[in-house]
Amino acid sequence: MTGTAIPQANNVTTDSLMVKLNDFSVFRLTTDLSVLTEKEKQMIPILIEVAKLMDDIFWMEACGDKNTFLDGLDTDAEKKLALINYGPWERLNNNQPFLPGYGTKPPGACFYPDNMTKDEFEQLANPGKNSLYTLIERDGAGNLTVIPYHEAFREKVTKASSLIARASELAENPGLKKYLELRAKALLSDDYYESDLAWMDMKTNTIDFVVGPIETYEDQLFGYKAAHEAFILVKDKEWTGRLAHYATLLPALQQSLPVDAKYKKDMPGIGSDLGVYDAIYYAGDCNAGSKTIAINLPNDEKVQLAKGSRKLQLKNSMQAKFDKILIPIAQQLIADDQLQYITFDAFFSHTMFHETGHGLGTINNTIDGKGTVREALKEKYTTLEEGKADILGLYLVGQLKEMGETDADLMSEYTTFLSSIFRSIRFGASSAHGKANLMIFNYFKENMAFTVSESGRFSVNFDAMQKAIKSLSNLIITIQGDGNYEKADELIRQYCVTDETLKTALKEVEEKDIPVDIIFEQGIEVLGLQ
Repeated sequence: MTGTAIPQANNVTTDSLMVKLNDFSVFRLTTDLSVLTEKEKQMIPILIEVAKLMDDIFWMEACGDKNTFLDGLDTDAEKKLALINYGPWERLNNNQPFLPGYGTKPPGACFYPDNMTKDEFEQLANPGKNSLYTLIERDGAGNLTVIPYHEAFREKVTKASSLIARASELAENPGLKKYLELRAKALLSDDYYESDLAWMDMKTNTIDFVVGPIETYEDQLFGYKAAHEAFILVKDKEWTGRLAHYATLLPALQQSLPVDAKYKKDMPGIGSDLGVYDAIYYAGDCNAGSKTIAINLPNDEKVQLAKGSRKLQLKNSMQAKFDKILIPIAQQLIADDQLQYITFDAFFSHTMFHETGHGLGTINNTIDGKGTVREALKEKYTTLEEGKADILGLYLVGQLKEMGETDADLMSEYTTFLSSIFRSIRFGASSAHGKANLMIFNYFKENMAFTVSESGRFSVNFDAMQKAIKSLSNLIITIQGDGNYEKADELIRQYCVTDETLKTALKEVEEKDIPVDIIFEQGIEVLGLQ
């Protein structure tokens, strides 16, 4: 299969790598397993084995063979940092190599040949080349060829499928059982539609298992290829019950968007729901770089139009980032008289409505009907989509306030989000989330949504913030609906810049040794299931 060349790593300074390792705060992924039945507890080790297989496949997609790469490293520090980054490039430092002997990370990772040009790809006459679930390789004659995932990763997906089938036999919840049965088959065919529908139909399950090739962040060449990952989750039924009502409001929220009617003609599926979970295992794409704290799936536009999407909030991971990162950043950068507005409820609320925002606007095809938004915006799609979700997360809570559906304090929502921008910008330009937050920060600054004191403390300007939220929501949704690649590129180029104000703020955070992100201690031993 396609693979990035892995040279032998040279010696590096252990101290310099230890500094980089200190950017991460360790968090143990646990939860109260007493809510599970005995058979559900028996499922967990099986699902962890599947997740490890997804992790191995993601290594191949991101860097190459895991064991070959790690065997070339000399020290524990090198190996620890490599495991965090799934290769020799720092994901939270614009994919810069942290080991000597490595060049720039290929934007297409290992989904395409290193020496393939965009023109060469465009000239390839194979309809499968744009598929989420294919690799592009060279045949013996040097010509491009298309390889389905289930063939490229046959050994590992066959084993994963068998394990998922075993887990399905233990499943007592009918919805979970059906989903696992269909997902096991899907890994062998790369046809995930039926299993996605079954996943959408699950309502009463306690265990959730997100598995397979899902997000396209790793493909920064075109944004076409989905990378393998897995989450193992345990539902918090009390918190989930609090959110159930919001799903019924999605059609009204879609119509409330501040854009012309043609950009909101898609209707969110009636099967959309909101859930709160504790994560007990991450693997693959979701475990690389900044750790996911919420999920909005499926990504298949056909499934979204038919049944909507499920928005899963990962409460324990979210609380860890709030306590270990966001609060210290706020104490350093937010004006003293606005620190009272920094709350976990606001952080949780925005994360939830961020995921809701993914399912609103022009969901599927561009308004001219010439293709999907994802296809039209190519590698710009993920940044625009994350920007849309972030800005709509703020817009929607304001709409719900007007509708009398929430008693959220909007000043708290805005101030907590401003603090969180500094957290996400630190993920770097290689992160779609980091770039999206950088874009929003500069748009807010241009529109005077916040001010900065001489001492470098930030304050939200309430009225200007509301206007900026509305205008940026309009701008992004319009670009997406039009499928305007040039406008997307222009927006990113204009606003994804780091000025002196931001550099100074980030330097202050850096000097306080505030972690950039979290990493996990996880597994059956951590869960007490050995």
